[in-house]
Amino acid sequence: MKSIVILISGRGSNMEAIVRAGIPGGRVAAVISNRPEAAGLAFATSHGIATDVVDHRAYPSREAFDAALAEVIDRYAPDLVVLAGFMRVLTEGLVRRYDGRLLNIHPSLLPSFPGLHTHERALEAGVRVHGATVHFVTPSLDCGPIVVQAVVPVLPDDDADRLAARVLAQEHRIYPQAVAWFVSGRLSIDPVGRVLLGHEGAAPGGMIVPALDDDQEIS
Repeated sequence: MKSIVILISGRGSNMEAIVRAGIPGGRVAAVISNRPEAAGLAFATSHGIATDVVDHRAYPSREAFDAALAEVIDRYAPDLVVLAGFMRVLTEGLVRRYDGRLLNIHPSLLPSFPGLHTHERALEAGVRVHGATVHFVTPSLDCGPIVVQAVVPVLPDDDADRLAARVLAQEHRIYPQAVAWFVSGRLSIDPVGRVLLGHEGAAPGGMIVPALDDDQEIS
């Protein structure tokens, strides 16, 4: 059974999606937040999951906060650490500590629109498609090897909120799938930094998922 630690800062809707997926061979050992008021902590507690808070405001520097955070994470001996709306930029030291077992989801089709305000920027750029990306975390922000992407159309009457809602629905589908692939040992990274998805032999990862059906199962 693989141990999973999820980091959140707010509601943690992607955390909820992962918990509800009931990923075979995986167990969410803890949900940790940098904000004591994060709504997702109550959800985790209601599902019998341990919770912890490491309030970043109590530390004088990013390095001090990350050191305290790593100490709490390591109590749960995680095989995988999942960032699910964790609104902190991690230091290189923390990223290196969990190298190859730290996942993030970003609300754009990376490498387009890294950073914040992705939906507004997509609309301003006039792109015809937008989406979400699950990737391994590296010290370079939003530049890690891509595991899976989901694509949604940008509609003529979209504003940032409507587009964000459509993207979020796809995030809730692809993030549990990516975690399931990791837990089952199907993900690897080749020497040039591309993700391979192993299934009866290795195949390229970074696949694009246009729109998953409601009844599609995690495999």
